[in-house]
Amino acid sequence: MDLLLWRHAEAVDGPPDHLRELTERGQKQANKVAEWITRNRPKRLKVLASPTMRTRQTAAAFTDDFDIVTALGPEGSVADLIAASGWPDGSGACLIVGHQPTLGRIAALLLSGTEADWTIKKGALWWFSNRVRDGESQTVLRCVTSPDTL
Repeated sequence: MDLLLWRHAEAVDGPPDHLRELTERGQKQANKVAEWITRNRPKRLKVLASPTMRTRQTAAAFTDDFDIVTALGPEGSVADLIAASGWPDGSGACLIVGHQPTLGRIAALLLSGTEADWTIKKGALWWFSNRVRDGESQTVLRCVTSPDTL
């Protein structure tokens, strides 16, 4: 299975949190990463987004075919993200458009075995794969990219 974690792009500040929209810079960030995903996407990719406006706008830069999952909102947990994606036993690939600190915490868990407060930049994408070698499940970091590097 492949798991892609995409943090929403830059959004305006202020309440209400769920209605914050992408800034002009944020829209450019989302478009750059969306173009990269389009060129490099895994097959059978399902896209899940938090219900916030900024995550939906980020996801929409890539596709209109995404599901909104309430559990992926800013209050969501690593367990919610794992359940929504089906990691690591699901088939195909899942792209989650979500928030800090949950995305950083799952990245830490997948790479170190322990949840920790790792930071993922706004608009950045982390791509993980799961494989089994010699009967052992392994997590592979396939790529990390951000709008600044594209």
